[in-house]
Amino acid sequence: MNRPSVEALPDPLEQSEFPPFTAVRYEPPAPREDAVEATTRRETSELVDELPSGATIAVGLGSRGIHDIESIARTAIDAFDEQGFDPVVVPAMGSHGGATAEGQRRTLAALSLTEETLGCPIDARMETETVGQTSFGEPVYFSTAALEADAITVINRVKPHTNFAGEIESGLCKMLTIGLGKRNGAQSIHEQALVHGYVPVIEDAFGEICETVRFLGGIAIVENFYDRTAAIEGITAGNLPHRESELLIRAQQHLPTLPYDTVDVLIVDRIGKDISGTGMDTNVVGRYQVLNTDEPETPAIKRIVVRGLTEETHGNGHGIGLADITTTDVIDELDLEQMYTNALTSNSLKRSKLPVAMPNEQLALSTAFSTVGTSDPESVRAVWLRDTGHLSSFAVSEALANESYDHVDHKGQRQLVFRDGKAALAP
Repeated sequence: MNRPSVEALPDPLEQSEFPPFTAVRYEPPAPREDAVEATTRRETSELVDELPSGATIAVGLGSRGIHDIESIARTAIDAFDEQGFDPVVVPAMGSHGGATAEGQRRTLAALSLTEETLGCPIDARMETETVGQTSFGEPVYFSTAALEADAITVINRVKPHTNFAGEIESGLCKMLTIGLGKRNGAQSIHEQALVHGYVPVIEDAFGEICETVRFLGGIAIVENFYDRTAAIEGITAGNLPHRESELLIRAQQHLPTLPYDTVDVLIVDRIGKDISGTGMDTNVVGRYQVLNTDEPETPAIKRIVVRGLTEETHGNGHGIGLADITTTDVIDELDLEQMYTNALTSNSLKRSKLPVAMPNEQLALSTAFSTVGTSDPESVRAVWLRDTGHLSSFAVSEALANESYDHVDHKGQRQLVFRDGKAALAP
């Protein structure tokens, strides 16, 4: 590949041409669950009332960076163990981790979820069995490792999904059907959803699984704006998906989003699977890029620039296709095998497309600021985020700093500087 040199591209904006930035604290009110372990222990006991002592329980855990997941998972596993059960963790993450057993173990380990921290074995086999058929005529796949247990539970966060909207989105039902379906189940459901919609397909597969396996229910976690635990609730299988849909409404009320409906340039320091399944939260950036799915009206963002990947994502930059511009350094970090596995399984090819890749960050930001329809860089409405999972502290350009928004406090001016082509905000 013939990469463009700095000299071959249009001259970047001078450092002095960029507007000043202002550091911002955005602190909307949010509830919080302080007794995480005690609440988890209480809610876990609700799930195993009729299970005989000595039974093995497969505990499904996913790939998401949930704030208290290590504490909640360990407490639930300890509670099962103390009640005389034999827990085993089964990764419930579809094709994540490159759709390999070792990759899924590594994904859990990046979240501090290991056999040592959890105190029980992890069975990461990718094999599946067919446990039924959807009303759309397709097989329902389910983890062989989970099926070998006497009973199954899952632990997951309930939140709006990054692909679709409905009465159930990201949560326990999706983890049971797609996560524990491993690669085969994930791919099958994604393909059916393109035709029939996600909610009908997930509900259909969920019903088939519950008729075949002993699913106890699960532990639902709701997080607040600050990605801290707001609620923990044990939901029995019979109360799903109804109760999950009620918790989804609660999660939507505390969904982390920007206070701005229109943005010219969004700069994101890092994306990764530990932040969102799409690298950056689609509800924050206002882009889905999914076949047969309408794009959200707000926020309306003209240009998105990605500066890097998280260490925990191990090169899986799926979601970088939501951006318009990045750098060649970021492209060099990408593990295309993982990305394409994710993209093909979820049928979201656009999300793994490569953006325009500039030789350095000065050219990347210059390109963004000069292609939003204004000749005056100081009028550009820009937001600079660490990532879409941290929205309480960020920086905005002068055009946005001059406007007033609820719960937004300005904390001092910053100046955009470039050192060897790398961008930074200096006091």
